Amino acid sequence: MNMSRRRILSFVEAGGAFSLVFPFLTKFAQAESYPVRPIHFVVGFPAGGPSDILARLIGQWLSARLGQPVIVENRPGASSNIATEAVARAPADGYTLLMVGPANAINASLHDDLKFNFLRDIAPVAAITREPLVMLVHPLVAAKDVPEFIAYAKANPGKIKMASAGKGSSPHVSGLLFTMMTGVDLRIVDYAGGAPALKGLTEGQVQMMFEPMSASIASIRAGKLRPLAVTTTMRSAVLPDILALRDFVPGAEPGGVTGIGVPVNASAEIIDKVND
Repeated sequence: MNMSRRRILSFVEAGGAFSLVFPFLTKFAQAESYPVRPIHFVVGFPAGGPSDILARLIGQWLSARLGQPVIVENRPGASSNIATEAVARAPADGYTLLMVGPANAINASLHDDLKFNFLRDIAPVAAITREPLVMLVHPLVAAKDVPEFIAYAKANPGKIKMASAGKGSSPHVSGLLFTMMTGVDLRIVDYAGGAPALKGLTEGQVQMMFEPMSASIASIRAGKLRPLAVTTTMRSAVLPDILALRDFVPGAEPGGVTGIGVPVNASAEIIDKVND
């Protein structure tokens, strides 16, 4: 079949324009139909801890609105670094979400050998909570308030065990901040996450810890643990009888901020859809 040069060129130009537009059309179509299969919500800590609790609550909420199951996938280890690396390397299609927490910011300061860069490799989707921690002690600890605990700890340097949810976690760094600001000497015991650490405190393996309120409130209400202070700037409506830590240690206001992240190359349309 004979075709004029002008007509051939017009087909080439049209094909070139289509090749430029096609990727954008594909991304738009994917975003319009998203999601068409279950979404995995990756948590860097074991089940039962504050990150896991929040992920399951938000997962149910997202599932009801997106029309697909949201599966919480716990990948504990290295204070969420294992989970974060897994999400950073996952396909950027919106089907892998990361539960972002304080450890993600803290780990960037503690480690210079991470195999990912959090700011470069994870795109923010939405903030979820800003949550206070509670300073907790086992009921057998004699101290009934923060000044009594500080006095007790100074009289027994290195003998009180403080639970940590792992190096770089908010309970770990909050506890370190407390020791720096008060001059007490506590023995830090690292657990694999908030839930094992809380269990260790409840069983008396350790004597105190800082733990986000969402994970510790049930044990407090059941009388299994004694709260000495909350890390809010003022008393919490949830624990109205418990004073703020800053009332005893001026400037001590550690807290936990959580959110959702996705692999950095996820489309803006999918990010907006999840954010909405």
